[in-house]
Amino acid sequence: MQCFKNAQPVLDISLLDRAFHYGDGCFTTGRIRNNVIELEDLHLARLKLACEKLHLNVNLKLINQSIEKLKLEHQTLNGTFKIVISRGEGQRGYSLPEHEADFWFYFYSKETQDFQYELIQAGVLTQSIGLLAPNLVGVKSLNRLEQVLLKKEADEKKWAEALVTDIQGSVIEGVSSNCFVRINNTWITPELRYNGVHGIMRTEILQRMKQQGISCEQRRIDQNEIPNIQSLFFCNALSPMKIVTELNTEQLNTQACIDLFHHLQLNQIL
Repeated sequence: MQCFKNAQPVLDISLLDRAFHYGDGCFTTGRIRNNVIELEDLHLARLKLACEKLHLNVNLKLINQSIEKLKLEHQTLNGTFKIVISRGEGQRGYSLPEHEADFWFYFYSKETQDFQYELIQAGVLTQSIGLLAPNLVGVKSLNRLEQVLLKKEADEKKWAEALVTDIQGSVIEGVSSNCFVRINNTWITPELRYNGVHGIMRTEILQRMKQQGISCEQRRIDQNEIPNIQSLFFCNALSPMKIVTELNTEQLNTQACIDLFHHLQLNQIL
């Protein structure tokens, strides 16, 4: 792993960094293949929106500067990356410092291949997530305690992913993914009005479905509808389709997901 802070290589983080004290910032994660950040425009658009909502002033051009410095060492970049935007160092207390936010770029070198769908077993978690303040809905902030606890339950039950509901009884997403379900032969993805992350791959899939004339509703999915799920898959920027073969021991139809994967050409992500 290599890390750059504001396009300069670093090995440590300041003890005064507000990312550590308050989770004050946002992040995004994705893949680099042959020096190209897959879905870069969507990553940058989401970061820009998150920075506006969190009042973070950051120079997003630092992403290109970081990549150019990495290329001097690796020539061709393949692997995964994580961009963290932190408010930076500050005095004690919640008041915002006036300086620019810090741009952190983490690179994990790894051979990358065309995306393929995965077949997994999953279930519905007993834990629920809360509702967010309206200006934080969709933001992938550094505060991920809910997901940490959700992942603990999923790991204990040996599920690769799991459906997560909220305190209002709505299906929201996976632990670290968005989700699409098929009910009554119709594709649906949760509307994410009060919580949840507006994922990069979710956005890409919705765009491709629209281009291909495939209907997909964005609406509230009540937890009482879970027994009616015919097909289910999870998606994030590192995996476009994790197809659920079995949900809480109930067998699901995987072919509908496989057909959608090929129809949308999700093996080809630019």
